[in-house]
Amino acid sequence: MPFRVLVFSLILPVLVALAARVQAAEANGLRPALWEVSLPTAKPASGDAPVPDAARYDDGVETLLRAFEDSVGRRLTPGEKGRVGLKIYAESGAGLATPQPLVRAVIEALARRGYARDKIFLVGLNQLRLRLTGYLPTDPRVEPPFAGHPFFVLESGRYYDPTWFYDSPLPSRFDPILSGRQDRAPDFDLDRLAAISVDPAAKIDVDADRKSFLATPLFLEADFWINLPVYTDHEALGVNGALANATLWNASNTSRFFRSTRSAPAAVAEMAAIPELRQTWAFTLASLDRWQFVGGPAFNSLYTRGEPRLWLGTDPVWMDALMLAKINDARKATGFQPVSDDIRTLEFAETLGVGRRERGLPVPLGVK
Repeated sequence: MPFRVLVFSLILPVLVALAARVQAAEANGLRPALWEVSLPTAKPASGDAPVPDAARYDDGVETLLRAFEDSVGRRLTPGEKGRVGLKIYAESGAGLATPQPLVRAVIEALARRGYARDKIFLVGLNQLRLRLTGYLPTDPRVEPPFAGHPFFVLESGRYYDPTWFYDSPLPSRFDPILSGRQDRAPDFDLDRLAAISVDPAAKIDVDADRKSFLATPLFLEADFWINLPVYTDHEALGVNGALANATLWNASNTSRFFRSTRSAPAAVAEMAAIPELRQTWAFTLASLDRWQFVGGPAFNSLYTRGEPRLWLGTDPVWMDALMLAKINDARKATGFQPVSDDIRTLEFAETLGVGRRERGLPVPLGVK
C-alpha cells in the first residue's frame, strides 16, 4: 500500500497520536534499552597480547545481541523472509566509517543464528564514498571485502519503490558529492552529472524533486535491519548518528535538507517516525572507537576522539542525546562553542514518539 509522508505541520497531529501509543506500550513494560560493552584496546598495556583488529568486536557483539534477545524474549533467527539488512555509514569519507571488523562481527553472529550469508545484505548510500572507505574496491578486478553478501548502493536508484517516499516542497540542489541528484547518471559519472547541472535544456521534474525515496530493501525485503552509524557533529542536525543514518543517509534526494537547521531536523524526525521503517528496525549498534566533535560530517582527524566502547540501543533518540553530550563536552574542552540549542532534531523526534532524550546512562555488560 502506498505510503506518503506530508510536510511537518500537516502530519504532526497524527504522529503525536502515535507517540502516545508508544508511551502507552512503554507503560506496559516494553521499555527501550541501551547496553554498553568495553572493547579490547587497539594498543594494549605493556605485556598484554594484542587482540587482532578483526577480532576486537566479536565477543562484544555477541554479548550485546544476547542481551537484546533476552530483553525481547526471542532469538534473532530467520523469519518469513529469511533476510537481514545492515545499514552502514560511509558519508564522512575515509577515516570515519562504520568499522569493517564490526560489520564482520555482526555477520558472524547472525550466521551463527541461522542466516545464510547470501541473505545478509549491506546497504550504503554513495558508491564513491563506499570505495573511498574500502567497502567497495577501487579496481573492478579486485574482489570486494564483503563478497558473497548482496550490497545495495542506494544512489544507483535501483533500490527505491515509487510508492514509498518522503514528500517535501524543499527543492533539490546539485552537489557532486552530497546531492541526491547523483542517481540521475548511471555508474556515478561525475562529468555527466555536471553536465546535467548546467545544461539549461535539461528537463527538471519538479514533482520528483520534492520526493525522497526510501530504501525499501530494509523494510520490505528483510525480517529486520540493524543500524550501524558513526557519530559526528553536524551543522544542520547537531548530531549525526543513529537517527541520521536511518533517515537522511538512507534515502534519495536528501542532501537538500542539510543546508537548513529547520528543515533537516524536521525531516529526520518525520522519516524516523514512519511506522513501516520502525517496525523492522531492530536496533542501533554503534562503535565509539572514533567519533568527531567539530567540523562534521566531513572527517577531520584533528577533532576526533575515541573510546573502546560498543553500544546497542533500541532508542535512537536516547543514543544521539548521550553522544551529543559527549560532543559538547569535547567542544568545550577544546575552546569551541557547544552545538546550538536552536537545532531541535532530538526534540522533534521525541515529540513524534521516536524516543526520549532523558533515560539515564547505558547499562554496562561484562563480555562473555
